[in-house]
Order: sequence, then C-alpha cells, then structure tokens
Amino acid sequence: QVQLVESGGGLVQAGGSLRLSCAASGRTFRTYRMGWFRQAPGKEREFVAAVYWIGGSTYYADSVKGRFTISRDNAKNTVYLQMNSLKAEDTAVYYCATQSDPGVSYAWGQGTQVTVSS
Repeated sequence: QVQLVESGGGLVQAGGSLRLSCAASGRTFRTYRMGWFRQAPGKEREFVAAVYWIGGSTYYADSVKGRFTISRDNAKNTVYLQMNSLKAEDTAVYYCATQSDPGVSYAWGQGTQVTVSS
C-alpha cells in the first residue's frame, strides 16, 4: 500500500512559478516511475510529466515542455514538479501518481489545486 501526499499548489499570476511536491510512503518501497497528471474543469485527465526512478529519464507533455521540470529525490521517495512561466491554461487539479512495477495499477494522490490568474 502506497500513500502519496502532495503539496505546493496554490494561486499564482500568469508568468509566475510554483513547485509541487509529492512524497510517497508505504510498506513497499519499490518505485518504477512517478509522475504528474492534471485535470481541468470539463476536461479529461492528461499526462504532464514523468520520471523513471532508476536512471532518471524524464518525459513531458508537449504543452509543458520547456516550462516544467520534473525531478526526484530517491532517498526521500519524493517527486517534484517545478512549474515556470505558468499560463492560465495550466489551471487544473494536479495529481501525483506512482507505479511500483510495469503494468501495475497506479497509486494516486488526492490532488492539489493550481490556479493561474491572467
């Protein structure tokens, strides 16, 4: 059982920055990859960024490339999302997700609201 606790969401003006954090805990310590998804009102959940725990390969949605950076702290089992040059279109609930092995169901955080005013 894995629990994810997110923090760092809030209200920011367009062009500003936020850093989201997601700390994973539980009785299993294996991590295959972690990532961020977001869901705006009336929209489907969409992929934002992911990082593979071993090797640290990162992947981004085209909409955030060059603006967002995902990173992880293996010792703390924590993933971060540094969001720069925020746009109103980035407004959404951001969810952290983790996967212990390929093909295994994701565990999800509760979500944190990011609101970008323009």
